[in-house]
Amino acid sequence: MLKRLEGIIPVMLTPFADGGKVDYASLERLIEWYIANGSDALFAVCQSSEMQFLDLSERVEIATFVRKTLAGRIPVVASGHVSDNRDDQLAELKAVAATGVDGVVLVTNRLDTANAGTAAFRSHLDWLLASLPGDLPLGLYECPAPYRRLLSDDELKYCADSGRFVILKDVSCDLPTVTRRVKLTAGTPLAIVNANAAIAWDAMKAGANGFTGVFTNFHPDLYKWLLTKGTRHPELADELAIYLVLAAMAEPMGYPVLAKIYQQRIGNFSTIASRAIAFDVRERFWALDALIDKVVAGTDLYRRRIGALG
Repeated sequence: MLKRLEGIIPVMLTPFADGGKVDYASLERLIEWYIANGSDALFAVCQSSEMQFLDLSERVEIATFVRKTLAGRIPVVASGHVSDNRDDQLAELKAVAATGVDGVVLVTNRLDTANAGTAAFRSHLDWLLASLPGDLPLGLYECPAPYRRLLSDDELKYCADSGRFVILKDVSCDLPTVTRRVKLTAGTPLAIVNANAAIAWDAMKAGANGFTGVFTNFHPDLYKWLLTKGTRHPELADELAIYLVLAAMAEPMGYPVLAKIYQQRIGNFSTIASRAIAFDVRERFWALDALIDKVVAGTDLYRRRIGALG
């Protein structure tokens, strides 16, 4: 049986140089920062990575670089599953698999591009499964772009019972759904890892296998503490969970550039260049830097309080 992929799994950013190319020096610093801050695995070439704005060669190069830089210290999975045509999808998934990453993640809306329902989803999925190596660990990602395609209970159970899938990046943003999914996948290799900060702590207590939301690009260590030690300190955990929810409310203010500003502040990124965001986030979102100041101050505060526990 394949091993579940769980824990704190940052959705990786892609740093770009001023000329628009991928900045691998910054990417290396980012990888080391993720590890130093308690990450259990990394999710490369995802929406936070701006995968829809990367060509296939770039997606492959990034996945290869992350895998080589990690050198087996923690697992890495990658997606890059963006095409409409299923033959193109198979080509991109095989190319990413050939990089040697620990798993390849399928995007649920690409398995049903017209949102036609379970029959279309199953047909497309079965064709891909028959064409991909049987021993390749796979993941599922309810990516919200170009549309959010949530799995039905029957679809989830079908995937879990296949034995091919090790993780679902759950984007239901709904605690009862997460709780039900945890029960549906019990005893299978498929881990349910929530991606929504608003329910992160409650989802962990309900049995979700970690966290993989966008604010893992600010403070993955705080989510790691919640996951591993929160139940020992329930009052502080409840308080920290409220802070994490409020901090994550900044996501609509120009993410992923928002996170790149933070990563530039701490010395990991050389620029805040983005292909997904074409506007000046500071001009559109007034007092953005002041907001990030408060996120940083709150993060530092809770790190000190956690550190004081010994």
